[in-house]
Amino acid sequence: MHEPDRHGDLLTAPAAESAPPIAPSERPARRRPRGFVAAVIAGALVLVAASGAMALLGYRTSLDENIERIEDPFAGIDPATRPTPPPAAGPDAPVNILMLGSDSRISAGDPEAWEFGAQRTDAILLLHLSADRQSAAAISIPRDSWVPIPGYGEAKVNAAFSYGGPSLMIETVENLTGVRIDHFAVADFESFTTLTDTLGGVEITVPDGAGGSVEQRMTGEEALEFTRERYNLANGDFGRVQRQQAWMRAIAVQVTEDRTDVVKMSRFLGALTRSVSVDEGLTIDKMQDLVLSSREISTGDIAFMTAPYSGTGRSADGQSIVVLDRAVFDPLMEAVAADEVPDFLAATPEGIDRLPAVVQ
Repeated sequence: MHEPDRHGDLLTAPAAESAPPIAPSERPARRRPRGFVAAVIAGALVLVAASGAMALLGYRTSLDENIERIEDPFAGIDPATRPTPPPAAGPDAPVNILMLGSDSRISAGDPEAWEFGAQRTDAILLLHLSADRQSAAAISIPRDSWVPIPGYGEAKVNAAFSYGGPSLMIETVENLTGVRIDHFAVADFESFTTLTDTLGGVEITVPDGAGGSVEQRMTGEEALEFTRERYNLANGDFGRVQRQQAWMRAIAVQVTEDRTDVVKMSRFLGALTRSVSVDEGLTIDKMQDLVLSSREISTGDIAFMTAPYSGTGRSADGQSIVVLDRAVFDPLMEAVAADEVPDFLAATPEGIDRLPAVVQ
């Protein structure tokens, strides 16, 4: 059974006709603040961070009702096959969240609506929060990575969600990485346009065409088109992954800067909680505990990166695939499992595709 080579996700679609040039922001450069939680990234960490403001805004119950819950996706996985969770290195344990960007978020939270082969996920992000709550890592796994999928042989990693929903996706990533997943979330990435607009747009640093860079303030639609581009990028899909991460980072920065604006945060939280599905174990109380323990993390403490890859190729049945560089990928994942990511990155300057300050 072969995965269709053409994906119908919103993020897989070619970019629409180019929008008019976006005027650079004339605001002076701003210091990126600490506090609250700058792990407001990629939906899942955004959700964790934003939840810390619920009590203050008085929306705890109503926002909780907005969030779509996925019936325990871990229940269908044989416990004997799962990685052993690491012991807590401090007052808190490390947390790993598997985050997907999908074109079918609602059905992901409704098992009765799930259809074999119908749900696609384009963005796959492994989010790691350190036990000491001093750092975080956001590791994108290319959707075309050729990996073993339990019960189906080798296929593109995003086929796992199509074949077996959240449970098979979690099992596939755990088998691939050796990292135990604690929580699972699916975001409707189209809704990131709304999230962006509730913040009044976000600033993303891009080349200025003269060898320098400039911060461009983008609306939600402009940012979406920015992340959809792939064919005109020198690095193709890998460049698109970095653009997605740059958008997530920009949202994180804007939220930390606007966190005292009650009206803006109220709109943001409403849009946010309507855009995600999470496993039923990620309760409001759990979210609030995470944000309180992570309040010292800043955006600079979050390492955005793409899973190490050696290039692209073709599968035996002719599909275009990404070949992971297991010589670097496996040690990186061992560092995640052992909660030693900062030390690993400091000792491994080569072979890790980190998100640059300026995205192409």
